[in-house]
Formats: sequence, structure tokens, C-alpha cells
Amino acid sequence: MRILVTGGAGYIGGTVAELLMQNGHEAVIYDNLCHAHRALIPAKATFLEGDLADRASLDAAFQSYAFDGVMHFAALIEAGESMKSPEVYFRNNTASTLTLLEVMLAHKVKKFVFSSTAAVYGEPKTTPIEEDAPLCPTNAYGESKLLVEQMLTWLNRIHGFRYASLRYFNVAGAIEGRGEAHEPESHLIPLVLDVALGRRPNIKVFGTDYPTPDGTCIRDYIHVWDLARAHLLAFNALAERDRLIYNLGNGHGFSIREVIEAARRVTGHPIPVEEAQRRPGDPAILIASSEKIGRELGWKPEFASLDSILASAWKWHQQRYQLTATS
Repeated sequence: MRILVTGGAGYIGGTVAELLMQNGHEAVIYDNLCHAHRALIPAKATFLEGDLADRASLDAAFQSYAFDGVMHFAALIEAGESMKSPEVYFRNNTASTLTLLEVMLAHKVKKFVFSSTAAVYGEPKTTPIEEDAPLCPTNAYGESKLLVEQMLTWLNRIHGFRYASLRYFNVAGAIEGRGEAHEPESHLIPLVLDVALGRRPNIKVFGTDYPTPDGTCIRDYIHVWDLARAHLLAFNALAERDRLIYNLGNGHGFSIREVIEAARRVTGHPIPVEEAQRRPGDPAILIASSEKIGRELGWKPEFASLDSILASAWKWHQQRYQLTATS
């Protein structure tokens, strides 16, 4: 199959592209490189530089290649930033995705795997969260993704558009040659590992008064390779089913303090902490139930422990800066 991977120069999209090619598929990456480096594009993938808001550029891509489907990762992902500039998130994440969907319909490409988020649930009433839980985002980032899910529901109903919406939680870990490196970086695990490497003086903990055992937010961490495997399973399942919605996570929650302590164990380095105020829009607890995708598609995480996820990230993080220092 030939699959268009939007945002395929990024952390998750690039990992999925690698998995697709390992399984004999052709990955065509479409990315504007606003938060990624050209060096991160998988070596054997075809690369098209372009923006999702550019209808003419997308049309040209679909005219040049006969795509069997699209996996969509191109998005802004910072919840805190979305509460300062929500209009930017609705333009980039929602409106630009609509442009992509319009082009897909025009070219009769009707298989779509959407990178959604657990942020569509907002502050859950019960945990672990199941797919039929109320959808009530607490930040504009989650709302921008939920609006896409609502559009997909209507396109499925009216046009027979086949889609899988994968709502995932905190993605972490690394594979050989590829790990988490956002610019600017705001995710906990790479920031903690930066402290272990001496690249930052400490790690900030935003909020210590949440209704959790140690007062810090609790999150569900999933390894990026496990996440990639779920995307391929979902894409294949669209051959028989026209609408899939799955949560992806480990099903186990870890507090910010527990992640920091695990990083100390894995790296062997002290990691100083600076306590700060809460960030607006951060739910106290987000833990996934992934029983549905396990039951229906046979998926289960290979990297089930927090230490194994951190160990893969730590290995890549050290290699990353060794390469930087020698180049």
C-alpha cells in the first residue's frame, strides 16, 4: 500500500512511517517542517514539503500519487499554548484538517487514521477512561481535535468515509535512531532526561495541589512503537469496518513525581525539582482503558513498564547529544 503520512517528519509520524516501510508499504511524507528537521525524515520515505492549509499543494500530491489512505499526524500539540492562542489551534488543527479531508474526498481516497488525543475527554468522571466517556475538553487543543472527530462522524455518515480515531495519552520512549525531540520541548520525559544530562538545571512541576496521592498530575504513558503498531492495525481493520474509535495507553497511571523518581532510577542521576503553579487546562488524572482495541484488534503494549519506556528514551537521548557534540 502507498500511504500519505502527514507530519511524518515528527516524532510519532516518523515512527509510524518507519513501521509502514518495515511492513512492505510505501510511506509518502507530507510535512511543512515547522517543528521538525529534514534530517528526521525516514531515509527510505518519499518526502513532499508542504502545508496542509495549501489546497493546491495537497491536490498536486494526490494527483501525483495514488494513495491507499492517509495517516494524519500534522498538528500543534501544546495544551498550555492553546489556552493562550486558541485561534491558532483551530486554524492549524481543525481548519487545515478539513482541507485535507476535502482533498481526500475529491480524489476518492476514503481510508483515514486520525491522531486524536485523550484531551477530548477533559476532566474524566471515572478512570480508567473508556471510549464512551463524555467528551468535554478543558483546553482548546482538545477541542480542536474533537471538532475533527465530529467532522469525521458526518463524513462517514454521508460519504461512507472510513476512519479510525485513535485517542492517546502521553507518548514516550524511542526506537533506534528516533526519539522525542520537540522544539520547543514541553513534554515531561525528555525534559527530565535533559536535567539528567546537565542540559537543564531542574525540572518544573506544574501544580502540587491536585486531588491525587502526591498532589501532582497522573498520566498514562505509552511507548511510541506500541502506538505505531496500533495505527497499522487500525488502518488494516478499515478494510472491513468503516468507523473505529480507540483509546491507546498502558492502563496504568503515574504521577509527575513517580516519573521523576523512575528517571532517577534509570539514569542514575539526581534530578532537582522546582515547584510551579498549575497550568490552565491540565486535568488531574488521565488514564486510558485500552481494552476495546485489545479485544477487537488484538493489540497490547510490548513496553508495559514505565522504566522500560524511560530506558529506551534515555538511550536515544544520550546518543542524540553525543552525535550533536561530534558533528
